[in-house]
Amino acid sequence: MEAKAQARFVRVTPQKARRVVDLIRGKQAAEAVAVLKFAPQAASEPVRKVVESAIANARVKADRASERFDEGDLVVSAAFVDEGPTLKRFRPRAQGRANRILKRTSHITVVVAPRADKEGAR
Repeated sequence: MEAKAQARFVRVTPQKARRVVDLIRGKQAAEAVAVLKFAPQAASEPVRKVVESAIANARVKADRASERFDEGDLVVSAAFVDEGPTLKRFRPRAQGRANRILKRTSHITVVVAPRADKEGAR
């Protein structure tokens, strides 16, 4: 049973968040949390929170369906970052001019599911 978690309007650029998400795609969920905990990128903290939320959502789904839950079986089956709305700000420049500063936001989505070979063995 797969579970999904989303963090929307996160104040990190999608390009930087995608670098972090690429590190965990296809990994075991517990291993992904460990990798993100020690990753030096600033975007790793919100991505880690989303992965932990997806694991918690899987636990709740399993409890509601009265199924067995093992966190070790979970794998990050899908993880992607979409671009959110951009905040436009202005910065004063020389000779009375102004430049536009784009403060980008991201929508981070993580899907965890049991390992595929476990489902085939059932």
